[in-house]
Amino acid sequence: MRQLVYYIGQSIDGFIAGPDDEIDFFPVPDEYATWMFAQYGDALPSHARQLGRIDDVPNSRFDTIVMGRRTYQPALDVGITSPYAHLRQYVVSTTMTESPDPAVTIVGDDPLEFVRGLKAEDSPLDVYLAGGAGLAGALLPAIDRMVVKQYPIVAGAGVPLFTTGFAPTAFELADVQTFGSGHVVLDYRRA
Repeated sequence: MRQLVYYIGQSIDGFIAGPDDEIDFFPVPDEYATWMFAQYGDALPSHARQLGRIDDVPNSRFDTIVMGRRTYQPALDVGITSPYAHLRQYVVSTTMTESPDPAVTIVGDDPLEFVRGLKAEDSPLDVYLAGGAGLAGALLPAIDRMVVKQYPIVAGAGVPLFTTGFAPTAFELADVQTFGSGHVVLDYRRA
């Protein structure tokens, strides 16, 4: 069975975005960007893959993305309706009932059961959970792996890594990648 991987960036104090969903305060130096393109190019939006000249590189980790409505919104705000054209795209939303693009499917109810169905598909590639915090909280029982990109910055406030009720869930640290810039990538597997 393939895995659901929560691949997400956070500040040192555990915020994945600012109070108004800002992410532009996360520093991305060249060494770190090079690593992201090489190791997790599948998780980059299509326009970033084109800029990095990897848009014709076959997917090696993911073939599907699941994201919340607020994660999808920045693309819509700039007129992009299919931000991850190289992946099957699912947006979990209770407010958006129709998709603005035939390549994007809206999932309106029971995201946990839906994702369990995706995980049961026969594919050598995993499912990328892009966020946000509420969706990650709802899908916590199905998350097999978390790849947490920790940026060397304190946000002070914002959107946490998860929003859910009290639900202690054990993960084991499988790998750590460090960068001279202070960036750290923590790879956790479900215990």
